[in-house]
Amino acid sequence: MRLSRAHITTLREVPGEAEIPSHIWLLRAGMIRKTVSGVYGFMTLGLRVVRKIERIVREEMDAAGAQEIITSPVQPAELWHESGRWQVYGPELWRLKDRHGREFCLGPTAEEVFTDIVRSEITSYRQLPLNLYQIQTKYRDEARPRYGLMRSREFVMKDAYSFDRDEAGLDVSYAHMREAYTKIFTRCGLTFRPVAADSGAIGGNASEEFTALCEYGESDVAYCDVCDMAATTERAETPDAAPSGEEMQPLREVATPGAKTIDEVAAFLDIPKEKTLKALLFEIYEDKEDYPVSEYIAVFIRGDRELNEVKLRNALGGVAEHLIAFADEEKLGARTGAVGGFTGPVGLRDCRIIIDSEVPGLKNLCAGANKRDAHMLNVNYGRDYEADITADLKLVRAGDPCPVCGAPLKIARGIEVGQVFKLGTKYSESMGAVYKDENQEDRLIVMGCYGIGVTRTMAAVVEQNHDDKGPIWPVSVAPYHVIITLVKPDDPVQAALAEKLYAELESRGVETMLDDRDERPGVKFNDADIFGIPLRLTVGKKAGEGVVEYKLRRGGEVVEMSAEEAVCAATKLVEEER
Repeated sequence: MRLSRAHITTLREVPGEAEIPSHIWLLRAGMIRKTVSGVYGFMTLGLRVVRKIERIVREEMDAAGAQEIITSPVQPAELWHESGRWQVYGPELWRLKDRHGREFCLGPTAEEVFTDIVRSEITSYRQLPLNLYQIQTKYRDEARPRYGLMRSREFVMKDAYSFDRDEAGLDVSYAHMREAYTKIFTRCGLTFRPVAADSGAIGGNASEEFTALCEYGESDVAYCDVCDMAATTERAETPDAAPSGEEMQPLREVATPGAKTIDEVAAFLDIPKEKTLKALLFEIYEDKEDYPVSEYIAVFIRGDRELNEVKLRNALGGVAEHLIAFADEEKLGARTGAVGGFTGPVGLRDCRIIIDSEVPGLKNLCAGANKRDAHMLNVNYGRDYEADITADLKLVRAGDPCPVCGAPLKIARGIEVGQVFKLGTKYSESMGAVYKDENQEDRLIVMGCYGIGVTRTMAAVVEQNHDDKGPIWPVSVAPYHVIITLVKPDDPVQAALAEKLYAELESRGVETMLDDRDERPGVKFNDADIFGIPLRLTVGKKAGEGVVEYKLRRGGEVVEMSAEEAVCAATKLVEEER
């Protein structure tokens, strides 16, 4: 590609909307352009990166035995009603109607569509196992799109679905996909690790995220350096503190004027936060359009802990995120006796009490007295109150013991670039996807689901590979492999050597940009950096001697070599790292 003819517009200033490196550099390099909040178009160089990632995904998926199809992102509501997800998915589901009033959605995922295809075309065990995938634009109506491609409302995703006779077959399919994902993200140049994850709205009984580790990741990962334990903080189990050996003391009420928060109560009473009980009050809504409050719940955890809301929703039987919210304290108080800032478990009525699994082993805690400016001391589970549900509700934190080996856990930031799920019969049961076994008996198809965020992967590569001049693309996903910077386009000697290099590299399959613009050398060097092209060859004052400058984008020094040597070195680099 000749830059003198290319439609590429770079930005010299950091866009005000950009917060993280990938968003900044993809905008500044002219690789993406915002249409509206959370929706981006891909320009010349950006689209080439997307296509490179898609090619890697296709090659590894095909090698793993999956078959590519394509379905429409416009999905009929009837399929989502069959699976039970039309309401469960919540406001992120982009819903629309046609002129006849029939309901549809723009697909955020495609479990229903693929299950519908298979249930109508698979009849015999002889047709299984099967793995189908697509690379397609998806839609999620994010409430707060941010971080560019990392949390957008429109994105490119590869989603695959395996169909097996039984759980043993699913285990094999899952292992094949897990291995394929490892190859895909390795080829994309990412540093990553698979971690145990919550299945969320997709469902199923097991899931892992492939997380690219980086400073500005959107999720937290808990991991252990001693054993192989790794999980998202949403999913990580948090061992309980050892049970207290104290004797129960008499329950008594104390005045705590104006002390509402855990910090305030602990300071006022001169007790450690570990001896307090934190209350969090929620309301759960009916699964209806107007969402009336169905019930109130009061959650209690140790005062120095933070609540893991994903664990809470799972403990409540998988309540959808949009159907649970912090309660209106005034309305809740009138019904339950709770008092905002002074709520405790003793004497609460007409609400479910949910406690963290650590709480029953704690003794003589301080909790709200359900009276303004008052708390109770020496509150003990079993004697003073009971719970409707007891479960691990704690958000894991750095230093907590590993649930596997007990060593201190560490926390790292990361970007979810892929996720694999064991769906089991969740969709085949609700949608009637069956096959006939060897005895002509109907059996439910056992499913797996496997997603890769193609455009998120693009952002993750930049997050892990950039400096203060721009992105540094790995050869495998770079928009071009080499950029030839022609210092003086009007110099016939320099121009001739640049053209010779360009033709030779292209003939060897090395994707090459030729910067033949009538621009200052400094502008050309800056643009080469901001494009992130792995290798720059500069044709300048020594062109008459057949000598060029050879410089790797990733921290390489400028080395002078003959044009022939430069072509051979560039070709070798691309062949080794493509």
